Amino acid sequence: MTTSWKVGRLAESAGLTVRTLHHWDELGVLSPSRRTPSGHREYTEDDLVRLYRVLALRSLGLDLDTVRTCLDTGVDPIRLVRDHRAGVDEAITRLTALRERLDRVEAGLVAGEEPDTAALIAQLGTTLPVPHVGDADLRALADGVAALGPAAHYVLDVEWPELYRRAEALRRRDVPPDAPEVGRIVARLDELSALVGGGDRRLSRAVRDAWIEGPASGWRDVATYLDRARELRSAGGAS
Repeated sequence: MTTSWKVGRLAESAGLTVRTLHHWDELGVLSPSRRTPSGHREYTEDDLVRLYRVLALRSLGLDLDTVRTCLDTGVDPIRLVRDHRAGVDEAITRLTALRERLDRVEAGLVAGEEPDTAALIAQLGTTLPVPHVGDADLRALADGVAALGPAAHYVLDVEWPELYRRAEALRRRDVPPDAPEVGRIVARLDELSALVGGGDRRLSRAVRDAWIEGPASGWRDVATYLDRARELRSAGGAS
């Protein structure tokens, strides 16, 4: 007898929410392919294989549109498992480095040493040079980073560069800066800037400038592209 899963059971087993599965169904990412005599839709073993592939591709940083395209086109399952494993290994390496930095912070605190603002940011793995703000603002930024806790690493070291990579891919494809997909990237970057800057627009801008002058110094073209998208969004909102 073929095993099947109702949406609630599958969501619980996969660590997802029922809402997420319904959303993926609506987008055509993952849909239950079996219908019971009473009309209820259930997931089959083939659907579970697709679910694993969805989760593996998502773990690589791909958005749902790309995931759906990859699955509908067909992906090499062996390569996918290897890529997934490589992503896990990278995460382990990254977390190990973060653990070591936190160990050093703890050792310093136990010894009665209090790291300065710049050291605090560096030890949390968020080495953002902020050349255009004073000490008080720098402390405010450090407080914003500290308030994020462990999420700071993922926001500034993982998600932020990924958004720039996606924007650069759009720019290279000559997608106009007023395209909706570019606007979504700008909106998210601005959300992250505000998150770190505590809602202070000037500090949020300083965070963006720091990124361009630091880690993304080689991506000035995409920064200009995003600034143009930001201007167009502002102009559209004002009209």
